[in-house]
Amino acid sequence: MTAVELLESLNLLDEHERIEAKRASEAGKSVLETVCAFANEPGLGGGWIALGIVREEMALFPAYEVEGITHPDKLSADIANQCRDMFNIPLRVDIATENVHGKNVVVVFVPEAQPQDKPIFFKAQGLPRGAFRRIGSTDQRCTDDDMAVFYQGRQQESFDAGIVADATQDDLSPEAIADYRKSRGDANPDAEELRWSDEELLQALGSMRRDQKGEWKPTVAGLILFGKPSALRRCFPMTRVDYIRVPGREWVPDPDRRFDTVELRDPLFRLIRRAQAAVLDDLPKSFGLTEGELQRQDKPVIPLRVIREALVNALMHRSYRSHSPVQIIRYANRLEIRNPGFSLKSPEHLGEPGSQPRNPKIAAVLHETRFAETKGSGIRVMRESMEQAGLTPPLFESDRGADQFVARYFFHHFLGEDDIAWLAQFRDLHLSDEEAKALIVVREAGAIDNATYRELNKVDALAASGALRRLRDAGLLAQKGRGSATYYVPTDRLGADGDGLPTKSDALSTNPEGLPTNPEALSDNPEDLPTNPTPEEETARRALLAELPGDLAARVGALGRRSTPEEAQVVVVEVSRLRAWRAEELALLLHRNSRHVRNTYLRPLMRDGRLVMTNPDEPNDPQQAYRAAEVPSE
Repeated sequence: MTAVELLESLNLLDEHERIEAKRASEAGKSVLETVCAFANEPGLGGGWIALGIVREEMALFPAYEVEGITHPDKLSADIANQCRDMFNIPLRVDIATENVHGKNVVVVFVPEAQPQDKPIFFKAQGLPRGAFRRIGSTDQRCTDDDMAVFYQGRQQESFDAGIVADATQDDLSPEAIADYRKSRGDANPDAEELRWSDEELLQALGSMRRDQKGEWKPTVAGLILFGKPSALRRCFPMTRVDYIRVPGREWVPDPDRRFDTVELRDPLFRLIRRAQAAVLDDLPKSFGLTEGELQRQDKPVIPLRVIREALVNALMHRSYRSHSPVQIIRYANRLEIRNPGFSLKSPEHLGEPGSQPRNPKIAAVLHETRFAETKGSGIRVMRESMEQAGLTPPLFESDRGADQFVARYFFHHFLGEDDIAWLAQFRDLHLSDEEAKALIVVREAGAIDNATYRELNKVDALAASGALRRLRDAGLLAQKGRGSATYYVPTDRLGADGDGLPTKSDALSTNPEGLPTNPEALSDNPEDLPTNPTPEEETARRALLAELPGDLAARVGALGRRSTPEEAQVVVVEVSRLRAWRAEELALLLHRNSRHVRNTYLRPLMRDGRLVMTNPDEPNDPQQAYRAAEVPSE
């Protein structure tokens, strides 16, 4: 990425897991810690450090700007030398100097180190204190658990191919092996392995391997696929599936009656079927009577294929290193599936062709029995199936820091009559179809982030960020977190019930909270209403806001679209005491239409003698500006 692209990405998404901005004018400790973290983090692919770019925290809407580096050549040489000398293994980083807005910026790309070279650490500090990992947008010191991850990553084989030392062949269930034979026979009756003995079959599937003593031992994949429940309990006590029924739409809303749960622990084929049965038994169902049929057909509100794909993906791609169960949580309005192990594919590429299995031995067996495709099609199938059923698209969240993947499936039919009625209260905002969809998702899920908006509306990150900021500036969403952890939650104006989530009954209220009872407050001229700013306009507005003192910038930002003309006029006069402003600048600053600014603010203020033109002799001068009238001294 170039320096300009990095600056654009920082202003769009803030610092995130692959980009770090620093004011640093020398190769200090902070820079080298970030180098170490980028080199160490498994599966990240390295990252960029932009030196000479800083974040202006005092502005109303903080943004990144170029500060520049005075001696870029010296800084580049220092970084290269420090990366060579300070770490246990010399690191070769790519360093380039670029000129942005007339100032020098040093861009450093740190490639991810090879698994056999990790952990990278400061020689003077040793392990584990001298090693760092990149967690979210932060550099964190490694622990002993992190050391285990690095050393296991040096193995060329996957974790599921490893031998379970305290297990024997007696821990494998003949019934589970027979279950595999039946499933494999249904998929391919002529499969050669069906003619092999159980021992030969297990060896071929990578479910058994010889240990150092030459004895055949079950592998992790062997126990997960074919292990007896007692062996699974002994060797993998937390590797189970928990089906949890939570009343309401929020986790643990009632401390006296928190939830009902069913714990499932079985060989993988039986576990998938039992988990699917538990979900289907508890899901709301619709029924239909096909013409010519005597019996009705019950269908779960979430398509059966979606449920099956979701469960298989969770159990196939979960991290079996992690001592945590897969959680299937049934809320009143949605089904959530949480499995340990972040997605090895970038969230931006979920649903695209190509699979990156964390457990290739397990994935191969599920593929051969047609439980899984292993072609990267599962996410796309789920999205298309939910769309065909008229349901809210599923939402996926991959959290590298928490090492977790979350999938959410809503029972809610998308943009139904009640949704249209609820959205009607925001008609004055002239929401786009994409923004309306985002509000429906926030209404059901309680939050939305950039990745979810992109997935929902098939737009790029820039468009998603701009749309979410518009909803924030309109007072419908509140921004939380920063960097890659930024997300948006509903405000009071959007309407929320006691659980913090909006209610559908609010949508049918005759006077929803937040709508004025005075019809004169509404403009009867659509041309006077503000329009949604482009990304370029938003950037220009931030630059104008940065010129204002903090308290005045806050007052400008607090002007909502329903502020009275008198309130806005007071702010215009205060702003005009600083310097003269053109009408177009004031329109951009106040997020208003320029015609509306002239008719509603400038002309009345000039009639009252509170504003004057800078060029009164030529009122139609294209560069005409307005400043506050001088107050006569007493």
